[in-house]
Amino acid sequence: MTETASNPTAAGAATGKGLKIDRVFSTEGVHPYDEITWERRDVVQTNWKTGETVFEQLGVEFPDFWSLNASTIVTTKYFRGAVGTPERERGLKQLVDRVVSTYVKAGKEHGYFASAADAEVFEHELTWLLVHQYFSFNSPVWFNVGTTAPQQVSACFILSVDDSMDSILNWYKEEGFIFKGGSGAGLNLSRIRSSKELLSSGGTASGPVSFMRGADASAGTIKSGGATRRAAKMVVLDVDHPDIEEFVETKWREEDKIRALRDAGYDMDLGGKDITSVQYQNANNSVRVNDEFMRAVEAGTEFGLRARMTGEVIETVDARSLFRKISEAAWACADPGLQYDDTINAWHTNPETGRITASNPCSEYMSLDNSSCNLASLNLLKFLREDDTFDAPLFAKAVELIITAMDISICFADFPTEPIGETTRDYRQLGIGYANLGALLMAMGLGYDSEGGRAMAATVTSLMTGTSYRRSAELAAIVGPYAGYARNAEAHQRVMRKHQAANDDVRTLHIADAEVHKLATEEWAKVVELGKTNGFRNAQASVLAPTGTIGFMMDCDTTGIEPDFSLVKFKKLVGGGSLQIVNQTIPRALKKLGYDAEKIEAIVAYIGEHGHVVDAPGLKPEHYEIFDTAMGERSLKPMGHVLMMAACQPFLSGAISKTVNLPESASVEDIEQIYLESWKLGLKATAIYRDNCKVGQPLADGGGKAKKDAADAADAAAEGKVVEKVVEKIVYAPTRKRLPKSRQARTTSFTVAGAEGYMTSGAHDDNTLGEIFLKLGKQGSTLAGVMDAFSIAVSIGLQYGVPLETYVSKFTNLRFEPAGLTDDPDVRMAQSIMDYVFRRLALDYLSFDERSALGIYSADERQRHLETGSYEPVEETGNASELVETTPVAKAAPVEAEVVEVVDEDPLAGVPEVKVAKTTAELLEQITGHAVDSPLCMTCGTKMRPAGSCYVCEGCGSTSGCS
Repeated sequence: MTETASNPTAAGAATGKGLKIDRVFSTEGVHPYDEITWERRDVVQTNWKTGETVFEQLGVEFPDFWSLNASTIVTTKYFRGAVGTPERERGLKQLVDRVVSTYVKAGKEHGYFASAADAEVFEHELTWLLVHQYFSFNSPVWFNVGTTAPQQVSACFILSVDDSMDSILNWYKEEGFIFKGGSGAGLNLSRIRSSKELLSSGGTASGPVSFMRGADASAGTIKSGGATRRAAKMVVLDVDHPDIEEFVETKWREEDKIRALRDAGYDMDLGGKDITSVQYQNANNSVRVNDEFMRAVEAGTEFGLRARMTGEVIETVDARSLFRKISEAAWACADPGLQYDDTINAWHTNPETGRITASNPCSEYMSLDNSSCNLASLNLLKFLREDDTFDAPLFAKAVELIITAMDISICFADFPTEPIGETTRDYRQLGIGYANLGALLMAMGLGYDSEGGRAMAATVTSLMTGTSYRRSAELAAIVGPYAGYARNAEAHQRVMRKHQAANDDVRTLHIADAEVHKLATEEWAKVVELGKTNGFRNAQASVLAPTGTIGFMMDCDTTGIEPDFSLVKFKKLVGGGSLQIVNQTIPRALKKLGYDAEKIEAIVAYIGEHGHVVDAPGLKPEHYEIFDTAMGERSLKPMGHVLMMAACQPFLSGAISKTVNLPESASVEDIEQIYLESWKLGLKATAIYRDNCKVGQPLADGGGKAKKDAADAADAAAEGKVVEKVVEKIVYAPTRKRLPKSRQARTTSFTVAGAEGYMTSGAHDDNTLGEIFLKLGKQGSTLAGVMDAFSIAVSIGLQYGVPLETYVSKFTNLRFEPAGLTDDPDVRMAQSIMDYVFRRLALDYLSFDERSALGIYSADERQRHLETGSYEPVEETGNASELVETTPVAKAAPVEAEVVEVVDEDPLAGVPEVKVAKTTAELLEQITGHAVDSPLCMTCGTKMRPAGSCYVCEGCGSTSGCS
């Protein structure tokens, strides 16, 4: 695939040209570092499960506006040199200088700059953008550039394998070296003969699924980049391959095996000691479907599976049945995803060189076999003006500078294999993208799943890619087009016109996106005109990557194209400790929507307690959609994710790393609809994840197994099966504990939104609740009868041992009219009469610890928290000098008070363990009472959160895939 490469140094020198770099961000005569206040911090990282200190570096230097989380992750992940030695990097300045100086030096050597002064401005501008968190290169740049290690700058690789044993074994070797270097790879196995075809020797071929087993075992033994996470990889098979059904079933069958082994007592959690016996778990699987197959699915016709060597149809299948099987497998275990082959190749700038057959592990980079892509992402929220409009001209200036730096990196980069190096140098694929889209839209008062939100996202994406290709055409005039451009010039220009036409089709809805769209339109006009004259320096320009670790480096609230994960977040404090805060984008959004300071304070306080905006005091229901999130009470509908991807896809060279999340109750038909609509809307790839579909997915609260057991039983019952699990031959029967004839009772009168009622509660001698009676409506009315029946049912349940906490957790936050203000100072707002009744019962009969776990406090306790940071009074324990203060994290109000975690040193003291949240995912679980279906980090033990089609750890920055 090697082309006749242009000589960039000679090109720049021959033309006497070079880039004139405008000073936009930095200040002339002042180094970017001198505009910043710097401070020293101690970075100490602990494994939350064991208490062991896994990292410590004292006195590292960072800007004072960087969060502790950002400085911790950068220190632990990106600083080079052994800790405790003089060679160890000690601050952000050293890290940024190491990288930026390498880029500037290469730019000078290869003729990119018109003068030494322009090179200096480039250096200052790049430095300013990095230290102010406006953008970040992908992780390999920070790992390798400017060190003695190979200068690998790419995170994404696509390999190639042919139908020969030499090629298959070489695939194993190449993957191993890429995994060892900390990156991921993908490939298409469709050239390998199926198990239904003969070998030249007369025997039967093994088929690609058989060879997948060997590659999977290899990947499972290699620690990626020397870290604790395993390799990230993608395996693709074409839908017309004769072994396609076996491929679809691989992980599905293994999931059944995991379930069976788990029920037999084996440790099948992710990272468990027995999970290694399960196969095919180290790769994401995708089926590459074409338009012919999808049309056959729509029509309900037959589809032919073709021999690999001759191309002849050797078997026909019912297209709908195969599509159904793909969807059933995805429902059961989230694999396989779909990649839409004809759509991908319709936007391919280099079809004369070869087709695009595969992607990287996260599915955002799609290009030629044996190629790589280096990524960089911008922090969109940094470009929001004070008046909450997007600064399109400033964004464009940042993009042209960053894309220049990314292209320079290919001049000095090293690659894991020579074929990858040749293809990358010849085609110079880049992957500029962004993060914090969800936060940007919220701050602008736009719903993620709204026409306004999608229009804004589309115009920003269009401007980013248009500016990138415009700069690419300008670079081609200075240092030459990419070596493979000449043979692909017509196709490349055709794709540019397709992007331009898609931009013309965008319909803006407000002044903010109209300004961005106008500039994007100008950029695409320049792209088409300059491209005709100069050609292009880069075959590809943009993708939307997960931005996991680098998202933390930029202090982003949201990753990649994702919506906000939750409205509350977990924040570490400089000097130790942590706290729960409401995302700072929310007050900005409320102000944009016209709410006054008093209402904003009340709404933010409500969100801090409940984790969502439903029934927040004073918040208009029509504004709820602006605060919809990936998880929680108002989580986005699956098609909301699909529509956002569809809005942005026409303006990307590559694709989008994103998973469409579905609730556990989603059906196979729901998945079929998402896959079909994604194809119709022009997406290049779609991956889905149904909550709790993975058996081997450890949940921090241990609730996953119980939920799956219940689901398994329900599935079996639905199929008419008998489910039996005998532990011992003992029959357990509930025993009713009746109240004494004479018992303690209290009567409470209440008013909810003007509706009056009375509640009488009776207790046992130990003051545990045993019965309730509710009086609502006139005697003989339907409402009174229903309340009598409800009271009897609850009372009998209490007497048979149903804990009051269970009733409280089920009936609080139940919403129906009448709802609103009450006359009870301890429960000022009620979402329904049932919500009020069980909050009142919790306050009357549950202990403080039991109520804290449910987030229910009295008026005095809430006031005490505002004054002292603790709901509970400080109590003496043992002697006057020993004080223990507990602060429940699960329902902490958004007051920036440090959370103190107390651990009793005596393991036999009998004090119940209070689980303290250590990440936003765990915090969301505690607030909502619902598990976040994410794995635990293998480095620090905390719950990760979704980032694109991967997971990322807030505690240490580790990711489950490429970053």
